[in-house]
Amino acid sequence: MPLRIYNTLTRRKQEFVPVTAGKVGFYICGPTVYNDIHIGNARTFLSFDVIRRYLEYSGYQVTYVQNLTDVDDKIINRAHQEGRSAAEVAADYSEAFIAVMRDLGVKDPSIRPRATEEIPAMLEVISCLIEQDHAYVVDGNVYFAVRSYQPYGQLSGRDVEQLLSGARVEADERKRDPLDFALWKAAKPGEPAWESPWGAGRPGWHIECSAMSSRYLGLPFDIHAGGDDLVFPHHENELAQSDACSHKGFANYWLHGGMLTINKEKMAKSEGNYLLLKDVLQQVRPQALRLLMLQTHYRSPFDYSVERLQEATAALERVESAIRNLSWVLKSTAGVPSAPNDISDTNVSWTADLLAKTEQARQQFAEAMDDDFNTAAAVAAVFELVTASNASVQNGIRGDTHHRAVDEALATIIELLSVLGVSLKVVEADAAYPPEVLTLARELAAYPGTNAAEAVDALLAVRAEARAAKDWPRADAVRDRLAALGLVIEDTASGARVVQK
Repeated sequence: MPLRIYNTLTRRKQEFVPVTAGKVGFYICGPTVYNDIHIGNARTFLSFDVIRRYLEYSGYQVTYVQNLTDVDDKIINRAHQEGRSAAEVAADYSEAFIAVMRDLGVKDPSIRPRATEEIPAMLEVISCLIEQDHAYVVDGNVYFAVRSYQPYGQLSGRDVEQLLSGARVEADERKRDPLDFALWKAAKPGEPAWESPWGAGRPGWHIECSAMSSRYLGLPFDIHAGGDDLVFPHHENELAQSDACSHKGFANYWLHGGMLTINKEKMAKSEGNYLLLKDVLQQVRPQALRLLMLQTHYRSPFDYSVERLQEATAALERVESAIRNLSWVLKSTAGVPSAPNDISDTNVSWTADLLAKTEQARQQFAEAMDDDFNTAAAVAAVFELVTASNASVQNGIRGDTHHRAVDEALATIIELLSVLGVSLKVVEADAAYPPEVLTLARELAAYPGTNAAEAVDALLAVRAEARAAKDWPRADAVRDRLAALGLVIEDTASGARVVQK
C-alpha cells in the first residue's frame, strides 16, 4: 500500500507524493534554547525522528532540517536572571539539547541552522513582505498585516473575525490591527541586536522558521512538523508570511504530534510533575523510554507514568532475551545437520510457521507505518514475532533444517526495531562467563584450555555423560558448582545451555 499521511492542512490522510521523486524535504521546529527540554519536548522530537528513519528505510533521500531558536524573549530573560549574556545561555542549552537528543537515540539533523546565523535570510523575507504591502514599519518594528493575507487561518481552522477574543493574540498599541504579529523587533537596551533597513533590532519568532526552511529546502517543500501546540499561532503565521512573500505555497504536508500528560494530568511546574528528559534518562535506559513512547500513535495524546515505563523496560528485556535465545540456537546448530527424527511433520511445521510469522511481521510492520506512521501497530507486529520465535525455540528448533527460519526471525526483529531507533543491548551468554569457570572445568572436566565458552561446553558434556550413566551426584556437582558462580543450566528442547542467574 502507498504511504498515507494525515495532513493538518487538509484534515485528512493523503497519499504522500514528494516534490521531487525519491527525495524528501523535512523541516521540524527545534527548541528555544533557554532551558533543558522536558519529556513532552522529547516525545515530539522522538516521533519525528522515527518518521524520518522510516522514510529513509523506505528508500527516500531525506534532508532533515531542525533549527535552534537561539534569540528570543525567554533566552533574554534567562540571561538577566543568571547574570550572563543571551549568547552564553543559548550556547550552553544548545549543546545540552544536542547531547540529550543523542542520548535518546535521536539522529542529528542533516542541517541544524541557528537563528542568530540566519539573520540575512530573515531580512530578505521581511523586505519581500513590505514590498508587497503584507507588512509595515512602525518605530523600527515590522509587523505582518494578517488581514492582507486572505487565507489566514487555513491551517488551524480559525476564523479571523473570531481571533480577537483569542488569548494568544499579542497586545501592542503600535499595531494597525491586534491580529498583526512582529516580524522584526526594534532594539532595546541590554538586548542582542542586528542591523536592518529599519534600524537595529532582532527577528520575531515566526519569521525565523520561514527563512530557514525556505533557504535550505526551497519552496514548496514536503513536510513541516512540530507539536500540536505550534499549530496556532506559530505554524499559521509561518505559512501566511511564507506564502504571502513567495506565492509558491510553503509545506505540502503538515504533521503535528500529540501532547504529553503525567499520570493523566497536564505536566506543569506548579503541579510538581515537570520532568526534564536528562533526569528521566538517569533512571532508565533510553531505549525503554523510546519503546514506551512508540506504543502510542504520534498524533494521539501520550500519558507517561513510572508504571508504564517499568512495563516498557520489561518488554525491552523480553525482546533482548528472545534475541539471545535465537542467537544461541544459531550458534549451537551452525553446521549441524538435522537428525532423521528432527525432520518430522512437527518440526517442519514449526519451521514453516516461523518463516510465515516472520514474513507476516514484515508485512504488518510496513502496513502500519504506511498508515500515517502507526508505530503502535508496528511495535505490536514485532512483539508477535518475538512471541512466535520464543515458542519455536521452546519447541526444539535445531539443526540446519530450521537454521534459515531462526536466522530470518532474528534478523527481522533487529531490523524492524532499528527502523524505530530501538537498538538492542544483547550480551552473549559466553561473554558474561566469569574466569572461575576455567578452574572448574579443569577440575571436573579435565579441560586444558583458556576459553571460557569452551570450558562451559566441556562442563555440559561431562554433565550429559553423567546423566546418561545415571551418575546423579556427578551431574549435580556440575550444576551446583556453576550455580555458586552465578550461572544456571537451562535444559531446553534445543539442548542445554548456561546463562547468568
